[in-house]
Amino acid sequence: MDASFWLLQFLNAMQYSMLLFLLSIGLTVIFGLMHFVNLAHASLYMLGAYFGISVSALTGQFWLAFILSPIIVTLIGAILYFTLIDRMRAAGPMNQVLVTFGLIFVILDLVRLGWGDIALGLDAPDALAHTVSFWGISYPAYRLFIIALGLTIMISMWVVLARTQIGAMIRASVENADMAASLGIHVGRLFFVVFCFGCALAGLAGVAAAPIFSATTTMGITILIPTLIVVVIGGLGSLEGAIAGSLIIGFLETFGAVLLPSLSAVLTYILLAVILVLRPQGLIPARG
Repeated sequence: MDASFWLLQFLNAMQYSMLLFLLSIGLTVIFGLMHFVNLAHASLYMLGAYFGISVSALTGQFWLAFILSPIIVTLIGAILYFTLIDRMRAAGPMNQVLVTFGLIFVILDLVRLGWGDIALGLDAPDALAHTVSFWGISYPAYRLFIIALGLTIMISMWVVLARTQIGAMIRASVENADMAASLGIHVGRLFFVVFCFGCALAGLAGVAAAPIFSATTTMGITILIPTLIVVVIGGLGSLEGAIAGSLIIGFLETFGAVLLPSLSAVLTYILLAVILVLRPQGLIPARG
């Protein structure tokens, strides 16, 4: 276990953390702003992977699939918003959980009907299909691209939320939606925009993950639990909480699988239990 080993594990943890961040930030802001428990959010991640594979197969262009897949998923998310999500906002968390949990299996069966129940792969673009050698290791260029993509979106979202007017409107609506509405903020329209943006990030995470993990009908369910744990640990409605939670879970699962393989399956749940007991609001919750 020399320095190159630790560097390799660090990069693996960063790559996984960035995928968790792309999923968790949409989920946590949707919950913090709309108070809606959308368990079907991870299913949009699965749809992003499958649509990306289909667009790439039809056009032969990875980057076109990379752009179109989040757009298609956003359109599906908008349809779900107007037909289901908006109607269920006042139904209470238990009804929201039951409905969106059922929606997971509806989307799962639709994917099985459309693409089958076998794993499908997506080749990385030629420009990123090689490995990069540095500091004694060789690392896939595409995985470095995932890390760079996640960090770019992370920084961009921090700038938007912390330094722009729309960011101030989102933060105000998360902290006190009634007061924000009384100040003239169209909270309902803001809900819809944030929801669609979260769907787009879920679709982006799916198509970005397809060359690494392949697309399977269980990928949405598999990623749902770590994403929910990230949201709970980080704090609902908080960008900083999503960043902290995704990094903690990404590094804990990656290094736990290497250093403590016999305990790696329970380390995340132990941490979750500790956080729920000592700080149930999360590490960095939104003030609202």
